[in-house]
Amino acid sequence: MSNELHDLSVVELAALLQSKKVSAVEAAEHFLKRMADHSHLGAFVSIHPEATLAQARAADAVLAKQAPTQPGDPFKTLTGVPIAHKDVFVTRDFPTTAGSKMLKGYQSPFDATVVTRLAEAGAVTLGKLNCDEFAMGSANENSAIAPIGFDAPAPVRNPWAPDRVPGGSSGGSAAAVAARLAPAVTGTDTGGSIRQPASFCGITGIKPTYGRASRYGMVAFASSLDQAGPMARSAEDCALLLSALCGPDPDRDATSLDVPAEDFSRPLNDSIEGLRIGIPAEFFGEGLAPDVRAAVDASLKEYEKLGAKLVPISLPRTELSIPVYYIIAPAEASSNLSRFDGVKFGHRAKDYADLTDMYKKTRAEGFGDEVKRRIMIGTYVLSHGYYDAYYLQAQKIRRMIADDFQQAFQNCDVIAGPVAPTVAWKLGEKSADPLANYLADIFTLPASLAGLPGMSLPAGFGEGGMPVGLQLIGNYFGEARLLNAAHRFQQATDFHLRQPGSI
Repeated sequence: MSNELHDLSVVELAALLQSKKVSAVEAAEHFLKRMADHSHLGAFVSIHPEATLAQARAADAVLAKQAPTQPGDPFKTLTGVPIAHKDVFVTRDFPTTAGSKMLKGYQSPFDATVVTRLAEAGAVTLGKLNCDEFAMGSANENSAIAPIGFDAPAPVRNPWAPDRVPGGSSGGSAAAVAARLAPAVTGTDTGGSIRQPASFCGITGIKPTYGRASRYGMVAFASSLDQAGPMARSAEDCALLLSALCGPDPDRDATSLDVPAEDFSRPLNDSIEGLRIGIPAEFFGEGLAPDVRAAVDASLKEYEKLGAKLVPISLPRTELSIPVYYIIAPAEASSNLSRFDGVKFGHRAKDYADLTDMYKKTRAEGFGDEVKRRIMIGTYVLSHGYYDAYYLQAQKIRRMIADDFQQAFQNCDVIAGPVAPTVAWKLGEKSADPLANYLADIFTLPASLAGLPGMSLPAGFGEGGMPVGLQLIGNYFGEARLLNAAHRFQQATDFHLRQPGSI
């Protein structure tokens, strides 16, 4: 039985734990060994087996006393299930680096709310996952931290083809699930960093409505965009994790919405007969690779077989989402990252003449190229004489992008399209061209700017046998409808069950 644990979904593994056929310690030990056997993927940046096993023993003690859970009770169903966290969530038992030299070796005195809530639901933490520095990147090639088993920083490798990127910034999270190193993980999505790596690695991931999940304890990149979410093999698994990690956190996160926690697993099996799926013309134009389009089109036909209706819609400001995002996000990053100055915590330069010199040298040494680039852009657009011309105009267009979605939702229930214009590209292929990376986010940025929930689910394969994701976007607080639509699709297909041949 233990040899097959990594092939089980969260739901299946939870059932074994509940029935006492497998212990939480056995599950944790199995995944810790598997992580070690697949360290060449570079997915994990820190582990603490003693802490993991201590959590597992505590879970076993709870399971020994716990009566069988009722179907659809996520707060008990996760007891003993091993998960891992993206390394932007602070944790007491594991270092938190956010993929940056600036925070190398930093140990937080508290846990992020997302970490706490999943722990309270009974989940066991396996370790921390590699990511682009401060979540800035689309390929997971910007990390400054050496993964477990490496002597120097290295990019995460896509389990489907180790010479390709896993997507970013949650590349370590996506690769860990795809390679069966963890049944489920956490990720963060600022402009598509859950959905795009989920697409590239053939797994399922969901970004909830902005404010649904607390940002307390999540290292900030762009405060009006950053949002936590789960990544797993299926919509059913994501529903369980999302139910546990969402909920108001008014005392610690001013952006947390006063919306009660919800059991997203209950409506999973509802019929989608008559569901109106909006198809935005702007998502299917020039620039979309033929192999990606073919997989997405086939998935939409499958939805029609399930009783859904495809409705043509327009999101006319889709192209503007790239310049708008790359003004607003860097502007917020330049403010958020100003706290990393070498004074209170994090990296500090060894040799400096005075305080100003210490600031300069600390930041020059601690930040990577992509982070410096975005800080410079953000500082520029916020500077006197340019604020009105750039930042203020970007905020106005952001409002228009959100209005476009509301106009579209008058004619449809959910919106569907590709996650990315292409499948995962080769390692290093776009590392010298930041703009090429930015353009790859064109289909995920609009929903992020509008604060809408969005998800990626496996929808087939393209060039080189690489996974293709289908993106579903819902209206505010429409996570249950998205997960229901994804689950019914996954009941009719097997893309989410397939796994890389290289593992």
